[in-house]
Amino acid sequence: MDALLAALDYLLGVPVLGWGASVGFVWKALAFLIALLLFTAYILFADRKIWALVQLRRGPNVVGAWGLLQSFADLLKFLFKEPVIPAAADKVVYLLAPLVTAVLALSAWAVVPIDDGWALADINVGILYIFAISSLGVYGVIMGGWASNSKYPLLGALRSAAQMVSYEVSIGFVIITVLLCVGSLNLNDIVTAQKEMGLAHLIGVPQLAFLNWFWLPLLPMFVVFYVSALAETNRPPFDLVEAESELVAGHMIEYSSTPFLLFFLGEYVAIILMCALLTLLFMGGWLPPFDVVPFTWVPGAVWFVLKVFVFFYLFSMTKAIVPRYRYDQLMRLGWKVFLPLSIFMIFAVAIVLQLTGWGWHGGAV
Repeated sequence: MDALLAALDYLLGVPVLGWGASVGFVWKALAFLIALLLFTAYILFADRKIWALVQLRRGPNVVGAWGLLQSFADLLKFLFKEPVIPAAADKVVYLLAPLVTAVLALSAWAVVPIDDGWALADINVGILYIFAISSLGVYGVIMGGWASNSKYPLLGALRSAAQMVSYEVSIGFVIITVLLCVGSLNLNDIVTAQKEMGLAHLIGVPQLAFLNWFWLPLLPMFVVFYVSALAETNRPPFDLVEAESELVAGHMIEYSSTPFLLFFLGEYVAIILMCALLTLLFMGGWLPPFDVVPFTWVPGAVWFVLKVFVFFYLFSMTKAIVPRYRYDQLMRLGWKVFLPLSIFMIFAVAIVLQLTGWGWHGGAV
């Protein structure tokens, strides 16, 4: 037996135990990916239903019971459509752009924990990884707009680049205020800190766990992150990249069939990622709002998914009821309001932490 294991080690180039662990990781990654795609399909269905209710329409209600299979019908429709590539387009970059967008959006989820320790990669720089990957998402949009060789897609791509870069600055400063309180870049530590410190512990009522979450002490940053997340993902009222009254459909004008589907998928996965970050950074992640039974009986993953859906509901309602900003208003909000406010809050949080000693000291930077 030892000889057989040694032979396998030699042929594979890695220890057999390590190879088995790698195979297990691949299966976990595939299961997580399938679950994420199914969740995205029903989030899209919920998005359309919410808009319909606001506008007194029925929404999807034909394909499957109550229209639950509508997203899968749309998937088949896109897959079987003929992809039309403009004759003057740079075909390699044109086809690569939606693939880059979708892959980057899905890759960011590798470090997102949906429960205590339930992450594909529980790394100490998880929040930095997400910020880096999400920052690269703009390249897919720029590539699609430029490769289409058309004026509207190019204008949409340029708008997207300016918009995403502008609001990434605010998001980065908001994240710094959270990291100052926690002292760790690990997403698991950020949630753990919201369990072990906070207002509920100070007033002697630890059962009111929702008072420990960072939405309360960092309320201005919570609001800034929410609005910046809308702009970062091109959601209304900041959908100026795809403003149909101005640019028809922005950088996706010349796309159809599967390439358009990949752009659409990347956009919605990025939206759900922002909802997950709001949940992890400010709303206690998988922690229950009340640290008493029967709330503690509910699995943490269920609380996480419920909180993500609540934030997505707010995103969807914002689209349904808030009118679109002008582009100059969008830039003014990012650079003249959110940027100074974020910088001020960094100094304010740092001073408060220094003077009071408040903060979580269980993590390693």
